[in-house]
Amino acid sequence: MPYTPILATLGYVLSPDRKRVLMIHRNTRAGDHHLGKYNGLGGKLEAHEDVVAGMRREIQEEAGIDCLDLDLRGTISWPGFGKHGEDWFGFLFVVTRFRGEPLERNAEGTLEWVDVEKLASLPLWEGDRHFLPLVFDADPRAFHGVMPYRDGRMQSWAYSRV
Repeated sequence: MPYTPILATLGYVLSPDRKRVLMIHRNTRAGDHHLGKYNGLGGKLEAHEDVVAGMRREIQEEAGIDCLDLDLRGTISWPGFGKHGEDWFGFLFVVTRFRGEPLERNAEGTLEWVDVEKLASLPLWEGDRHFLPLVFDADPRAFHGVMPYRDGRMQSWAYSRV
């Protein structure tokens, strides 16, 4: 059976000094699959977009800022991750330069600047604790991971770097 995941972007906007990252605290909508968790910014790609255009659009919609410089840090396949067991495939970016002042909140929650070194102390998806160190490390190579989920829980994690 062909693998036909939902394609998405996930971006981490760094402060100019690169010590903080803009995160969304998903605390607005009851029934949100991510309710209570902190996450990067992003969402589903649209049919007419490449991944960079999709990342820029999502960050503009969610944070009100324009991405000027961004780096693809990796990709992750999330079989079974969706609220109803849908498969997702994400392109993960770090935004190193942007224009504008980030919004304080959006329809999904509160936007907060968080020290990169304190990310692990936040309520995150269990799997985020495995890949976030790769997003922010000094290795210039992209990583490509697979993280299956079942019933809302991460089952395993494996990745390669190229």
